[in-house]
Amino acid sequence: MSGDINLLATAALALLVLMVLAWLLSLPLRNAGIVDVVWGAGFVVVTWVSALTGDTNTTRSNLITAMVTVWGARLAVHLWWRSRGRGEDLHHRAMRKHAGDRFVISSLVTVFLFQGLLIWIVSLPVQLVMSQVSPDMGVIAVLGVVIWGVGFFFESVGDSQLVRFKADPDNEGRLLDSGLWRYTRHPNYFGDFCVWWGIFLVAAETTDARYAVISPIVMTILLIHISGVRPLERSLVKHKPGYADYITRTSAFFPRPPRRAS
Repeated sequence: MSGDINLLATAALALLVLMVLAWLLSLPLRNAGIVDVVWGAGFVVVTWVSALTGDTNTTRSNLITAMVTVWGARLAVHLWWRSRGRGEDLHHRAMRKHAGDRFVISSLVTVFLFQGLLIWIVSLPVQLVMSQVSPDMGVIAVLGVVIWGVGFFFESVGDSQLVRFKADPDNEGRLLDSGLWRYTRHPNYFGDFCVWWGIFLVAAETTDARYAVISPIVMTILLIHISGVRPLERSLVKHKPGYADYITRTSAFFPRPPRRAS
């Protein structure tokens, strides 16, 4: 158990350093929105720190390292590409305006350190896998890999379809309701949901990691209630023409065939 505690503390320290450095970078840039890019990169950092300082080197730990690295690196690159040249997003600009001169310090705590804490919590199964002897891969782990694959497909393909759609000037003001977006209004969030439930299942066959079910639960709450579906849709219904009709025919989260118009 002492090995678990040491590894968890090392991962927390690595995230603390990463988030403070990101915060320091955000100050001259006047862009706290860079935390979105650091979100994906943070999972990669904590995974590799845990892998390099842990006591195990098994098929399971190597597989989880690869799963998180592929997912986190793609997400970080995608968010960097999407935000380049745009400056600070509306959400963080509103926070900056509300906090005034206090935003320099408050952004460290409420933006960067808070997201670092969330990364640490969500990555608990990853950290715990790296600190103990792992049994052979079983059916649950195989199921986890399949669910992760489904999630990575939905997230990466959904993001790609949205990027291509927005890049076409003819789509200005229009609503994307084709491809994966025909079956769920948020294929990227559904994909994230599957990715972290899949990672948890791969880890869950080990002794301690099975108790880290808080990881996918926290990610699910974030995706649906805190920073994902519900807050985004409150804005889209107000500002996106046709979105209310889109809601009536398309699932909010879990994919399904669209409803027929009545």
